[in-house]
Parts: sequence; C-alpha cells; structure tokens
Amino acid sequence: MWDSAVFLSNLTPKFYVALTGTSSLISGLILIFEWWYFRKYGTSFIEQVSINHISPWISGDFSDSGHANSNNVQSQIPECKVWRNPLNLYRGAEYQRFYVMTKKEPLTYYDMNLSAQDHQTFFTCEADAGNAEYEIMQTAWRERNPSVRLKAAHSALDMNPECAPAYILLAEEEATTITEAEKILKQALKVAEANYRRSQVLQVTVLYCI
Repeated sequence: MWDSAVFLSNLTPKFYVALTGTSSLISGLILIFEWWYFRKYGTSFIEQVSINHISPWISGDFSDSGHANSNNVQSQIPECKVWRNPLNLYRGAEYQRFYVMTKKEPLTYYDMNLSAQDHQTFFTCEADAGNAEYEIMQTAWRERNPSVRLKAAHSALDMNPECAPAYILLAEEEATTITEAEKILKQALKVAEANYRRSQVLQVTVLYCI
C-alpha cells in the first residue's frame, strides 16, 4: 500500500499527458479499424468478438468442439440488446432484395428478435386475451421460424378475417413487393378501424346499461 502511494505521488504531469495521448491514439486506431471492418463485412467486429467469444466464456457455455457456432451462440443469449430494424425494411419485400444487392444480411438474429418483440407489444393488448386468434398472434411473434410465423398468421385469419395483427405480420414477412405490403397494411388498417368503432359502440352500450 505504501509503495503504491509513493509511486502515485512521484508521477509527473508528463506521465499523465503521455497516458492521455496514448489512450487517445489507441482509441482512434480501434475506431478506424471498427469503421473499416463494418464497411467491409457489414457488422461490428467488437460485437462479433463479444458474442462469439467473450459471452460464452462468461456464461461457461461452450460447444463440444470448443468453438461455438455463431447461430448457436445467438440462440443462447437472447438478452443481447441491439438496434431494432435499423434500416426500417419490410422483411418480405426488401430483405431478400437487400441481400442480393449487397451480399450482406440486413439484420442479425437479435435485430429480428427485438423487432418482433416490438410488434408483439404494439399490436396486441390485454383485451385480446381469451380470443383464440389473438392468442395465436401473441405466440406467432415469438416464433423463430419464419414459415411457422406465416402459418400462424394465416391460421388466425381463418378464425377471424378481421385479425389486424395477422395482416401486419403478413405485410412484414410474406409480401414480396412494397406495393403488396402496402395493400395488406391498408387491409389491416381497415379492420383495425372497424374493430375500434365496434369497441366504442360496445363501451357506450355498457355505460348506458349501467
């Protein structure tokens, strides 16, 4: 303890200047490399290292070979926080076109997972509980397999042709063009407005009866 105090007390201002300059230089080099890596590969180098190497080491969860597959690692840490659909793309209409043009995946698994969580929060509510079609949509957003999500949405529409969340999912993930997505979203808006008007009439009727 005494040696540490003596060491710190003997440090000169030049040391702190050199320390600050060195830290700034290293930070700048890391920033330049990170920018170059992102431009080349479309993803963050630091993020990939954290997901593929640091997180499994911290959690103690490794594959048998000692090198965890990237997809397996992603499924093991769903709590990772990243940007939600940063390019604001429609999944069905633009994801594939983006991939064909850039040869890069538009979103990571975590992006899609958090985007789905947002949809689940925004387009379902407690009042929908107990209705089979809305219960299906509650779980559909959490499905990892896109084909399962689409099948669930169609199943909900078979039960109730006015299930707005099902139309929204189909517009996001099944539509192959922006025009088709717009058409489905307009249908979702139409049924949502009809459902809202009916709920208002029902609410007024209940109040009147009371």
